[in-house]
Amino acid sequence: MKDKIVFITGATSGIGEGCARKFAAMGSKLILNGRNTEKLNQLRDELTAKGTEVLLLPFDVRDREAMRQALTTLEGQWKDIDVLVNNAGLVIGVDKEFEGSLDEWDIVIDTNIKGLLAMTRMIVPGMVERGRGHIINIGSIAGDAAYPGGSVYCATKAAVKALSDGLRIDLVDTPLRVTNIKPGMVETNFTVVRYRGDKQRADDFYKGIHPLNGDDIAEVVYYAASAPAHVQIAEVLVMPTNQATGTISYRQK
Repeated sequence: MKDKIVFITGATSGIGEGCARKFAAMGSKLILNGRNTEKLNQLRDELTAKGTEVLLLPFDVRDREAMRQALTTLEGQWKDIDVLVNNAGLVIGVDKEFEGSLDEWDIVIDTNIKGLLAMTRMIVPGMVERGRGHIINIGSIAGDAAYPGGSVYCATKAAVKALSDGLRIDLVDTPLRVTNIKPGMVETNFTVVRYRGDKQRADDFYKGIHPLNGDDIAEVVYYAASAPAHVQIAEVLVMPTNQATGTISYRQK
């Protein structure tokens, strides 16, 4: 992946940050997106100090016009994106479907589905034109089956699977590849957001089990991206050893 241009959304923490460090370590050039400009700047400074070329595009993937304007600023080598990692995503709350917040659901749906779609629509045509590219969507085990308190989030990740499969079909007559990575339990700030900032509840969620972390998923993402050109890793389900499904896991007491 040396000198490849890799665009990562949601790069300021968790899986996105892990992907940035992994691809940087392997010689890629990075376009990093996120909402937190301060964290983006810190990550850029860290990676550039180690010799990685980094371009920052701070915007919220829900803001289609900000996305469009940011992408129009790409010049020279930065236009030729080789890998798009659609990582930006979140879940807010663990409410029952008949009790949740419509406003929070809008944020989740607009980020997890519409943001991914907009990024795909704006970047993939250039890949098709150049005859090369790889789209890696970060889905979830939650997209395989609903679980209590997560129906809307599960629905968005089921959509990520359908969109990944559909895009793979649409690109079947091209050299482009599409991958859907579906993590199980991953200990990141994602869970703090799920519990609306309650760090203690987030920590308790992982008690008794050794969860995955952002770097673990970054290894899987890189594995898919670095496979030979004729190999398409279509889908990867990755869980901690003591997790069997989205709702079944073993926790030591």
